[in-house]
Amino acid sequence: MWHNDAATTWRIGPASAPLRYLKVARPPGAVLGGALDLAGEARRLRWIGDRLPVPEVLAVGPVPDGAGQWMLTAALPGTHAIAPAHRERPEQTVATLGTALRRFHDTLPVAECPWTWSPAEQAVDHPDHRVRELAATAPAVAPRDRVVCCGDACAPNVLLDAEGHLVGYVDLGDLGVGDRWADLAVALLSLGWNYGHGWDRTYLEAYGIDPDPERISFHQTLHQLT
Repeated sequence: MWHNDAATTWRIGPASAPLRYLKVARPPGAVLGGALDLAGEARRLRWIGDRLPVPEVLAVGPVPDGAGQWMLTAALPGTHAIAPAHRERPEQTVATLGTALRRFHDTLPVAECPWTWSPAEQAVDHPDHRVRELAATAPAVAPRDRVVCCGDACAPNVLLDAEGHLVGYVDLGDLGVGDRWADLAVALLSLGWNYGHGWDRTYLEAYGIDPDPERISFHQTLHQLT
């Protein structure tokens, strides 16, 4: 089971059957910054389809009495990239995470994606005025940097097999077209939390890009505020 302020996820099913995951999100008004939209996440996962390894959506619906939403997905193999076995080999894991995000950005077609991700959208109705003020200063996005962002490129949202190879991507409810640095900056922030500091260069080299300090600073600050 995994739990945070916005949702709880259970692993369910008998040992003789394929595993499934049930994710239950809390209702609007119960979560600072807005509730998860699991119906929207289900649409995003189905849009990705077989272009990338993501969970298959089995069912989605509302919790009775307006108490949130639920989504049932088939389990992917592997473990989160912050599992002990992967944290014990940080150089390999960090490089794999960098190439995994590059694959995500290079694979999904911007022109066909019906959703967007922008700082302005993150600030809508946010109770912290600092979020709205920061969003108003967002750097312009160069055409070459417009990609389909996963929306939360933290290390736990990537699954790896026992050898440390990519298995899949999870938690894609904020997927949308935006600045690649929105994903990259959050990914770098996550490295420090999960593997210790000093891995940014390894990650960016694996992704194949030079650092952009302005965008990194902006998007990391926005993420920490929201």
